[in-house]
Amino acid sequence: MIGRIIETDACVAEGAAYLAALKPEFAAALVQTGKLPLRRKPDGFEPLLNAICGQQISIAAAGAIWMRLQAAGLITAEAIKNASDDEIRACGMSRPKTRYTRALAEHGIDFVGLRDLPDDQVIAKLTEVVGIGQWTAQIYAMFSLGRADVFADGDLALQEAAKVLFNLPERPTEKAMAKMAADWSPWRGVAARLLWAYYRVIKQREGIT
Repeated sequence: MIGRIIETDACVAEGAAYLAALKPEFAAALVQTGKLPLRRKPDGFEPLLNAICGQQISIAAAGAIWMRLQAAGLITAEAIKNASDDEIRACGMSRPKTRYTRALAEHGIDFVGLRDLPDDQVIAKLTEVVGIGQWTAQIYAMFSLGRADVFADGDLALQEAAKVLFNLPERPTEKAMAKMAADWSPWRGVAARLLWAYYRVIKQREGIT
């Protein structure tokens, strides 16, 4: 069964109101973060390739590499299949990411079909591809498919934000984060947006850039 799909700012606002009523900590965080972003993206090959590009590097570095991939025309499955590894790497992709990029292009994901699958099946289908782990699949489900109840349990920023917001003794593990987030269903995707926004507040407060 497919749950709520986040399509508009109103959907995000509805989820935020639900979370604020559920947890006073969320209500307090919303005062500091203000309106939460929609962050919807198109689905398909390109945004998933973009997610691979951004794995484990800074936003700025990922943006620079993505611009080079775009300039080289290497943002479609067909273009990747026809390109050499050297051409992909010349855009700034590491050897592992070049392998992941090629695996994505050759896997033949049914992107239209993903729209009709339940969340857990979307994650399972995506993680069949070499180089696509839980985090990347969850990000795609949240922002490209708009799944309202998907959460990135292993995201370090979400874990750190939860630690500070809920006054935890230490940053929760991925397993502990998943257990905590279960209480925020059916709006875990909005909880993720809120915690990411709150993490930015923390960084500004501590003077971290």
